[in-house]
Amino acid sequence: MKAVLLAAGYGTRLQRDVVADTSGRFAHLAGTAKPLLPVGHCALISHWVQALTGSAAVDHIFVVTNALYQAAFEEWAAQFTNVKIVSDQTRNNDERLGAVACLQLAVKHFNIDDHVVVIGGDTLFNDDFSLRQVKERFADLQAKCEDNCLVLSYQCKDEETHKYGILEVDDELRVTCMKEKPLPSETESRKACPCFYVFSKRSLPMLDTFLEEKKEAPIEQKDAPGNFVSWLIPRKPVYIHQISGRFDVGNLSSYIECDRYFRENLKDVKSYMV
Repeated sequence: MKAVLLAAGYGTRLQRDVVADTSGRFAHLAGTAKPLLPVGHCALISHWVQALTGSAAVDHIFVVTNALYQAAFEEWAAQFTNVKIVSDQTRNNDERLGAVACLQLAVKHFNIDDHVVVIGGDTLFNDDFSLRQVKERFADLQAKCEDNCLVLSYQCKDEETHKYGILEVDDELRVTCMKEKPLPSETESRKACPCFYVFSKRSLPMLDTFLEEKKEAPIEQKDAPGNFVSWLIPRKPVYIHQISGRFDVGNLSSYIECDRYFRENLKDVKSYMV
């Protein structure tokens, strides 16, 4: 299995907050890509590399970034033997390809012909999350059908449904649909879907189909990777694996909360997410 970490975003909200902050405490974060932000003892993305390596969940890790941050990611990746970087060649948010196109870029650039774990570069999970459990769950699904894919979900609050993609599932935990940022009244489900997906080898060619269908669509329809998941659900079997929650670094306040947790509350750094 391979891992693709999506890190080509420009972190516009976070950078805006850093510039607006008058305390000066976070000036050192200016111009830093979100996945490279220090979280606890290391960069946010390093937590994923350490856990993916420690759990033996994947044999290669590919990071998609942009031309603006490519040098910083290349410097960061030099400490790991199993990480490779590719740039989408964009230099600002208006040029961005979108997350689905970035995933397709990684698949083609690195000739990936394997199952793929796709992870958002600005998210981390609670410390009871286990990559080994995800690997076992996906293996069980693959034993039943090689088309099967896997996504994660966690319970969100009623007032949070409008922020996330919400999954509706049947009795066998197969996803029947994903509603994008619905009102609480529009679905009984509270299963939020973070950016962590395990796509079967057989589902990867469908990236080309999706992007061909959407080639004339605005970037918003191709940007969030959940758009591809939503499109995939009626075409391939997609199941859920329940987790307890996540950290989503979107702005400065959410970054501060995440960093504080990892500095003060994370119990076992070496086994985190393994």
